[in-house]
Amino acid sequence: MTANCHSSTGNAERPEYKRDSTSSVMDSEPGKGPYIKDIREGQTVDGLYLIKEVSRSETKSGKPYLNLRLMDTSGELPAKIWDEADSWLEQCIPGRVASVQAQSQSFRGEVQLKILSVTLQEQSAVDLRLFVPSTTNDTDEMMAELLELADSVKDPSIRKLLGRVFTDQQFQGLFKRAPAAKYMHHAYIGGLLEHTLAIARLADQVAGLYPSVDRSLLIAGALLHDIGKVKEFSFDVPPFDYSDQGRLLGHMVMGVEMVETAAKKIRNFPEDLAARIKHLILSHHGSHEYGSPALPMLKEAFVLNFLDDMDAKINYTDQLAGQMENENGYSWSPFQRNLGRFLLLSDSSK
Repeated sequence: MTANCHSSTGNAERPEYKRDSTSSVMDSEPGKGPYIKDIREGQTVDGLYLIKEVSRSETKSGKPYLNLRLMDTSGELPAKIWDEADSWLEQCIPGRVASVQAQSQSFRGEVQLKILSVTLQEQSAVDLRLFVPSTTNDTDEMMAELLELADSVKDPSIRKLLGRVFTDQQFQGLFKRAPAAKYMHHAYIGGLLEHTLAIARLADQVAGLYPSVDRSLLIAGALLHDIGKVKEFSFDVPPFDYSDQGRLLGHMVMGVEMVETAAKKIRNFPEDLAARIKHLILSHHGSHEYGSPALPMLKEAFVLNFLDDMDAKINYTDQLAGQMENENGYSWSPFQRNLGRFLLLSDSSK
């Protein structure tokens, strides 16, 4: 394929999305009760929380008790039911929101709850934005911009492929809700769409700066590199986790399978082009150490790896900074094992 010297559309003014921030939702929901981050020792707690985990244990004397982990958008908290534990099991369902009455206590320097009662809430009456981290951007507007970028691709075969993948309504619904990760970057509802759009924007800019980069191929890689994550994660019921397929195959292999399926439905789709697109998907983590079955061997594959890594690290550090109190503008983070270092983080709100 010849290099596309088409000028980038990246200099166009980007729309300002409607912000639906956690803080505004928190302030406007008095029925929610105290947020986890605000619970202190010795406090009577009466509020709504998502049950993240439940397990049954026994004391040394053989008395059963329940270990729970509760969460909302502000954080997580351990909790226990000591009395009549087995009778409360049917009210303690992971992934459901419950009304919890409890007393907060300190145990080994950490606040935990001694639960007195649990009442499950009707799922249809619950606003999950209060309990599960979500993108603060408007997903409909993000998807509209993503489709515009897909439609701006000059290569007709790639444009058809992107249209077949991203205009499918079932896929679109999943893509708008899926997280981009379980723990690391964009690990929230809508994070996959947010991350993908960011990479596509960056790819558009880079293609305008480097005429030898094939813009059509790079945009295709940016938009398709993580599509397998709609199958890698299970996110219908919070909190999200890996699906069986996700653990067995991984999002890169599943993404390649999805591209193959879509390409077969396009008459005379070039095999060499399909191979290049699949190579971008399989190599976008950059090395075998980080899970890529293939190493980048195309100019566009190198670019995609760099952009993916940059966006992931910026989002990760922004999320981490948001969890810290940076009174002087900058603060050192706890040691980050995944990065092998401490981070000096600025207060992104200033």
